[in-house]
Amino acid sequence: MIGKEGGVLKAWEATVKKTHAVAKKRANSIFGTITIGHVEEDHHQENHHNNGSNRVAEENGSSEPLEVYHEEKFLPNGDYYTGEWAESFPHGFGKYLWLDGCMYVGDWYKGKKTGRGTFSWPSGATYEGEFKNGFMDGTGVYTSANGDTYKGQWVMNLKQGHGFKSFSNGDWYDGDWKKDVTEGKGRYEWKDESHYFGEWKNGVISGKGVFVFHNGNKFEGHWEDGVPKGTGTFKWPDGCYYAGNWSRDGRDQDGTYHPSESLDEEEDGHCHAHWEPSELYTALSYYRVGRGEKVPVLPSQKKLAIWRSSKGGESGKPRRMSVDGRVSLGSDRSSDRWHDGGDGEAPIPPPPKTPPKAATDLDDELMNIPIEDETTGPLKPLKAPKKAKRQGETICKGHKNYELMLNLQLGIRHSVARPAPSASLDLKPSAFDPKEKVWTRFPPEGSKYTPPHPSAEFKWKDYCPVVFRALRKLFKVDPADYMLSICGNEALRELCSPGKSGSFFYLTNDDRYMIKTMKKAEVKALLRMLPAYYTHFRTYQSTMVTKYYGLHCVKLTGHIQRKVRFIIMGNLFRSKYNTHRRYDLKGSSLGRTTDKPETEISETTILKDLDLNFIFRLQPSRFEEFCSQIDRDCELLEQEGIMDYSLLVGIHFRHISPDGELVPCGSENLVGKAKNDPDPPGALLGVNMPARVERTVRKRSSELQLVGEPIGEYYDVILHFGIIDILQDYDISKKLEHAYKSIQYDSTSISAVDPRLYSRRFRDFILRIFTEDSS
Repeated sequence: MIGKEGGVLKAWEATVKKTHAVAKKRANSIFGTITIGHVEEDHHQENHHNNGSNRVAEENGSSEPLEVYHEEKFLPNGDYYTGEWAESFPHGFGKYLWLDGCMYVGDWYKGKKTGRGTFSWPSGATYEGEFKNGFMDGTGVYTSANGDTYKGQWVMNLKQGHGFKSFSNGDWYDGDWKKDVTEGKGRYEWKDESHYFGEWKNGVISGKGVFVFHNGNKFEGHWEDGVPKGTGTFKWPDGCYYAGNWSRDGRDQDGTYHPSESLDEEEDGHCHAHWEPSELYTALSYYRVGRGEKVPVLPSQKKLAIWRSSKGGESGKPRRMSVDGRVSLGSDRSSDRWHDGGDGEAPIPPPPKTPPKAATDLDDELMNIPIEDETTGPLKPLKAPKKAKRQGETICKGHKNYELMLNLQLGIRHSVARPAPSASLDLKPSAFDPKEKVWTRFPPEGSKYTPPHPSAEFKWKDYCPVVFRALRKLFKVDPADYMLSICGNEALRELCSPGKSGSFFYLTNDDRYMIKTMKKAEVKALLRMLPAYYTHFRTYQSTMVTKYYGLHCVKLTGHIQRKVRFIIMGNLFRSKYNTHRRYDLKGSSLGRTTDKPETEISETTILKDLDLNFIFRLQPSRFEEFCSQIDRDCELLEQEGIMDYSLLVGIHFRHISPDGELVPCGSENLVGKAKNDPDPPGALLGVNMPARVERTVRKRSSELQLVGEPIGEYYDVILHFGIIDILQDYDISKKLEHAYKSIQYDSTSISAVDPRLYSRRFRDFILRIFTEDSS
């Protein structure tokens, strides 16, 4: 009996080792080989340990010795760590790779990035320098994805103290910084060698300073909000000068012109007779101070999914660790979790107020899942998220993508206005041929078919132009309105950061259309499925699949030689109704929460499956139509081998109290009052749809609740929804991702699964959160 049990145990151990080896091999296939040599007991490693971990321990006021050894961990959420380890956290020197592509290599102290290290972002941005408690703190060099570089002092992720910043356009600044902006004294030099030296305030020229133009002209005096204001003197190289009081609007402008003693009257009159003080403001308007780009996600915001090591004789179920390596104790969280560091100083974490929670609550808390329980008292009323500024940065002259926008607008104007036969909806198979594309050359001086333009020469490609012209006709898009939206006098707006896929998004000024840059693989996927996509829209007018209006490519010539492919699609949230909540829903649980705390969530924040605390209740006729259409749309995507798509849902709450609380149906506040908004006439499926939502809560239990339990609290809403991200096919990279993650997790919790399984799971989930309103 003993021999039999021993044989079973050995077989089990061999299976575990084999599984770990397979997981490692597959991880290396996905992420590339990532290794750090094992700790050797030689003089070099001993010195590194003494000068690294112990030095950091002294800085943190701790001299308690820790047993440090080497660990290599493939963590349950897909992250990877290799390096020195102590107790249950990285300690010493190690490398941590997050699943989103962020990576830190350097010194650790009890699970916190502390000491010297390098943090890199998927965009190509890097920071190399000193860290303290997870923050960029001390001296360091940050190089952004666009080539801007800052070298200098940091305090809690913010540039603070003296620093030098060089911009990718050739400008540079050397001087004082405060709270991430220029403040104090500093010198800014533009690429034409014009420069300013003097005082700065909140990122703009303010106070006393001197501006020297490249031609030798110079202004010395007082500044306010980037322009001369108050007393000052403008000097010419020949010795003439104008001194007085300066004002941009001219109201307080007053001064005296003084000729140079070395010039006679004739020479002086010829040089500056017609000069006006307003010319200085005109000249200065061409000199803009570079802003650079914001850090996409701060190192202190990156969470560590660390599990307690089995070394040291611990047994039983592994327990999830908090960021700093300790079991999470309510509000007692480490700075890596607490600090956001977005627009100002990072908040200081409050002292612990709650006793330790049960181990069963740890996963919920660490995954940011909203947990409520009626047994702990009355539920808090729901509040509308804070208002958000208009999305995106206007692409004006001087923006790094300004020329690309001009090229895009020129190309689309050419494509839409090009003479062509009246678009028929009955297309020949040849129209869908992937080789069916049209190249057009746009020289700066213009050609027989193209107008002259101010940017460098480029080439323009239209993919399957006949098909997309027919689609625009099918979608009832007027060509003139289409051109006006994209190519009118108003500039496009670039959204602040690229999506998870690395694509960039641009919005038209009227919010009608969204333009997304695409990978070559996505272009191939769309062209492959284009015949089925077109047939689907002709057959089902109420389909919820994303509408595509055009597929194009800009090829930049000259020394750059790069291609930018992009798709034009409709903006789901363009409506007269303000969208208060936005959800991206897939039906999976792994990583499906927002990283933002509740106080940072605004109307434009995209929430995910585990953030959802509502069930959507549709009118009976609409619910039946919805069920039929979701089946048809999923069937299309399944047949085309597509997975990883989402249902994007926007909610407009019709009743909000003056203090920002959502007012439930039947509330006393609504008695005898008319509704805020009339029912929209002729609302389409997924467009301005009147409905109700019922609030749900997730109860504390040992199992994860993807959908909470309804509690009978209803709200009147207007819904917008549609299926997005339909161009990810189940290729080799997704198959490897599935193989790797399925070893660590239940395959039903991850998004990278076979299209058939994905479709079935997606439909099941959607029909759990959308139900018929029987009231």
